[in-house]
Amino acid sequence: MDKLRVAVLGATGMVGQRFVKLLSDHPRFDLEVLAASSRSAGKRYAEVVHWCIEGEVPERAAGMRVVEARLEDVKHEGNVDLVFSALPSEVAREVEAEFAREGIPVISDASAYRMEPDVPILIGEVNPDHLSLVREQGKRGWRSFIVTSPNCTSNAMIIALKPLMDEYGIRSVIVSTMQALSGAGWTGVPSMAITDNIIPYIRNEEEKVEREALKILGKLEGSRIIPADFKISASCHRVNVLEGHLEAVFVELDKPAEPEEVAETMRRFRGRPQELRLPTAPERPIIVRSEPDRPQPRLDRYAGNGMSVVVGRIRRDPVLRNGIKFLVLGHNTIRGAAGNAVLNAELAEAEGYL
Repeated sequence: MDKLRVAVLGATGMVGQRFVKLLSDHPRFDLEVLAASSRSAGKRYAEVVHWCIEGEVPERAAGMRVVEARLEDVKHEGNVDLVFSALPSEVAREVEAEFAREGIPVISDASAYRMEPDVPILIGEVNPDHLSLVREQGKRGWRSFIVTSPNCTSNAMIIALKPLMDEYGIRSVIVSTMQALSGAGWTGVPSMAITDNIIPYIRNEEEKVEREALKILGKLEGSRIIPADFKISASCHRVNVLEGHLEAVFVELDKPAEPEEVAETMRRFRGRPQELRLPTAPERPIIVRSEPDRPQPRLDRYAGNGMSVVVGRIRRDPVLRNGIKFLVLGHNTIRGAAGNAVLNAELAEAEGYL
């Protein structure tokens, strides 16, 4: 079977680099076009990228000519079947729509279209049925579609919540996050601001966590999503860690459950990507650790090649009714960003949408 030809928009940024690394030797996708801002256009990728993730720039990508992240430039450079977008949201709104209108599917990490009623925010293990929403996007005059990934913080928490919601029901969730520097990009947080410090505010982050999770965990009825019927309260903080978001989650369940039962429910959890044995899908979406001091970003962020979330310290909460509390860790630029998007594309292809 021939590989699908793909482009990466925003290829020089931190998430864009993750896309390049994940796609450089992918069994189903062939990386054909790298696109970025006009400042990088016309130059070799190795000349313009400030490579800041582990390993070297993939050899083939290093020699590729970067084009501007516009429909006409990408089409001129290569005949692509699919676009991955790591564009800033203010740019993504217009550019992603141009590709979808032209008939080129967009798998996006940007937030521009996440809360649109006809655009799914997709986590393959959690809400694969929401993919069918893309059929509604033809009413916009688009010949293809946009699928989005959630905020990187939302992702890990939602994966951990899904088996609990299915097994016990959820009344409320409180989450306090400790988010890595890479979530803000290479120049996002000045070293003088974060050294010997924790920044107790991330702009728009709490609102995204509180909104997106309810859409993703919601029920698809016909052509619309009914949001999950519980409240989420989030407090988000930037900490001096390079990669890996760690989150303290407090859940009020509909019915009581012992910590050991919750741990086993999480361990058993599998989703559609595991059933289909998709290339980027981890064997275990949730890894439960029993040590009292795990998970830790430095030790656990690459679990499942960065695609598993790691849960630990599952225990009763004495304040909430039927309360359970735990820590969850997810690699924010792999599971929380580029890896989730690649998995979404694999799922879309396997289910006949590409």
